[in-house]
Amino acid sequence: MLPEEIENHKNVGCEYFESLEQKMPRLASTMKPKPVKSTAHSRNPNPLPSHRDNFTPYRKMVAKLPEEEHPKQAFGWAARDQSGLLSPFKFSRRATAEKDVAFKVLYCGMCHSDLHMAKNEWGVTQYPLVPGHEIVGIVTEVGSKVEKFKVGDKVGVGCMVGSCRSCDSCHDNLENYCPKMILTYGAKYYDGTTTYGGYSDLMVAEEHFIVRIPDNLSLEAGAPLLCAGITVYSPLRYFGLDKPGMHVGVVGLGGLGHVAVKFAKAMGVKVTVISTSPNKKQEAVEILGADSFLVSRDQDQMQSAMGTLDGIIDTVSAVHPMVPLFTLLKSHGKLVLVGAPEKPLELPAFPLIMGRKMVGGSCIGGMTETQEMIDFAAKHNITADVEVIPMDYVNTAMERILKGDVRYRFVIDIAKTLNP
Repeated sequence: MLPEEIENHKNVGCEYFESLEQKMPRLASTMKPKPVKSTAHSRNPNPLPSHRDNFTPYRKMVAKLPEEEHPKQAFGWAARDQSGLLSPFKFSRRATAEKDVAFKVLYCGMCHSDLHMAKNEWGVTQYPLVPGHEIVGIVTEVGSKVEKFKVGDKVGVGCMVGSCRSCDSCHDNLENYCPKMILTYGAKYYDGTTTYGGYSDLMVAEEHFIVRIPDNLSLEAGAPLLCAGITVYSPLRYFGLDKPGMHVGVVGLGGLGHVAVKFAKAMGVKVTVISTSPNKKQEAVEILGADSFLVSRDQDQMQSAMGTLDGIIDTVSAVHPMVPLFTLLKSHGKLVLVGAPEKPLELPAFPLIMGRKMVGGSCIGGMTETQEMIDFAAKHNITADVEVIPMDYVNTAMERILKGDVRYRFVIDIAKTLNP
């Protein structure tokens, strides 16, 4: 930049701040740009970044409160800090745009990731945080260009509310793997405002990210399928573990595992549940319909089942040994991780090499597949086993989730118990 260009920039900046001084004397006095020293060795001395830095206090000063960001007043429960405790929270939703669908929230499932996020256990949480990505309700308003939904329809929103819609993943209906995928809560939307989840009274989302809930599917018991359901359905389909007559293992019989058993059985697959808890055998076999049950700590049982499984869906979110699971796989077998332990798992190479076995992962599913999953669930009468709770029980429910004390998913009755 030439010296005369530098001088022009400086003049522009000074004129701007002189204008501010006339209107806001006190603010402007704290925001004057620092003089830029130009030397013979300075090839590109540019004062503009320091000017922008000086605007930061002004930006913070004019930042809007959550209830003032948008025109639609909303109410929910939010976590304010790493304690994870939730309490009543006023905020706002955007006006219904031409491609948006607005709906009254009736129920919202509680996912273990809600607990992780509320306590900032993944280190990415921004407070205040309104959790919830298993959201179902009734449409109250649609934008002028909405084509698939109308007022009165039963709908849901799962784990995401946006993506770039132009990358390879989006073109392949895999918005869940878009680098710019926008989470339903705790993320930044296109307009820069924070996304808030379903522990709230109303929701607004783009039509593309809305799921139609069939009339014969229970709203309260169907809500968890928008996260837990698609999390296990997608890998069963993608990794080819959905063929009748195949033998699939499900590790862990919790919120994800019990739904995995139901989907796999509906696909005609033989299912073995693998758990550390012997007391879950009766429920796995007699209630959920699993064909067999293995106690992973019982060496004799594990030994007798070596080389019998075509694939395994591992739903456990705690650190656990992998080698015993590898031994259960047939040659060319696939172990798919859908749980997310906080610490790395030990992954030795030799058990994989011997038998050409594979380890993979899967994260929810795209919107087309999510709708396919919901329709499949309705056709085969698949729902989550749930405990419906009032809103003011949510903190106790979080404690019980941490202890694994739920069969198998909490669902908040938003419509009847969320009171301002």
